[in-house]
Amino acid sequence: MTAASQGTASHYPAILSYGFRPFFLLGAAYGALVILIWLPILHGALRTHSSFAAVDWHVHETLFGYVAAVIAGFLLTAIPNWTGRLPVQGLPLFMLVLLWLAGRIAVFFSGEMNWIVAMAIDSAFLAALATAAAVEIVAGRNWRNLLVLVPVSLLLASNVLFHIEVRFNGISDVSRRLAIGIIAVLITIIGGRVIPSFTRNWLARENPGRLPAPFGRFDGLSIVLAAVALAAWSLAPDNRVTGILLVIAAGVHLVRLARWAGDRTLRDPLVLILHAGYFFVPLGLLLAGLGALSGNHLQEVAAIHILGVGAMGTMTLAVMTRATLGHTGHALRADLWTCLIYAFVILAALARLTAVFLPTNISLLHTAATLWVLAFAGFCLRYGGMLMRPRLR
Repeated sequence: MTAASQGTASHYPAILSYGFRPFFLLGAAYGALVILIWLPILHGALRTHSSFAAVDWHVHETLFGYVAAVIAGFLLTAIPNWTGRLPVQGLPLFMLVLLWLAGRIAVFFSGEMNWIVAMAIDSAFLAALATAAAVEIVAGRNWRNLLVLVPVSLLLASNVLFHIEVRFNGISDVSRRLAIGIIAVLITIIGGRVIPSFTRNWLARENPGRLPAPFGRFDGLSIVLAAVALAAWSLAPDNRVTGILLVIAAGVHLVRLARWAGDRTLRDPLVLILHAGYFFVPLGLLLAGLGALSGNHLQEVAAIHILGVGAMGTMTLAVMTRATLGHTGHALRADLWTCLIYAFVILAALARLTAVFLPTNISLLHTAATLWVLAFAGFCLRYGGMLMRPRLR
């Protein structure tokens, strides 16, 4: 039995027993809320008190609010499994949750306060998360997993840059692409661990035959290539070399995905959704590359939303549903409600992609937003009780 699956300590409420519990629930709820109020903000029916332009508030809170919460939930649950130590829980976990909430409030009301103060409050959560992760990994002498601190630290740096860009340029540019690129690379790293592993376990038990290729040099090179291509995209999105790198990276990651035998997992939605979510990574890389080569701004916008709504939305829901079932003692089985959650987020990504190229059809934008909210509100309704109650066994 892993540290993260042991019984809940009696003197802590279940919601504060492991990091995935509060951060998956709050992250999903906030993911739905940000999009629910985004369209009224976009149409001028609602306003924030933020110093950010409306689109920057939307981008920032999706990346550094919702996605950062899910990353925290994943790391705070994975690290005990890596180190064999008890998880961060109780008061320390509650303080991390408060820091995350403080950041959301600070950004929403940043127009009413000094921008440096707002930036400091907002950045405190990722800084505290990186510190907590480092302390646990060092205490457990799990040195190789210290590398996980690199993307978290880079995400913290991109958050600081986001505030600085908005302050002095009026709108984010490099920082938004940088954050999207960091999260996309994190998906290639984590996805490369969990997707082949879960696929292999299911196939060996339910559908013997061709298994996913083991992690090897090809996988390492593919991650490095994606990181280089996305770094170039962050700094020079219209450069021809950037475009070539992105298109090559897209092809390499499509091959990587094909090596994981996802076509043999059609009978298990919990496994299949991981492959579907990862597919949006090479698709996003391809769209970004085509945009860089053609100078078509719409393709860059499409890439941002495919990586955001498609890759991040689908992969986070895939990880949250599976981890919640497993760590709360429920059977690893996707019921009809879970399948609907998966369908909603994939359809949201496709609708948002179509809306980019048909900007006058506002109904597509509303459809994408509605489907996204249904997916994440659906997660809260279906899995919220599991997250708030003690483990079954």
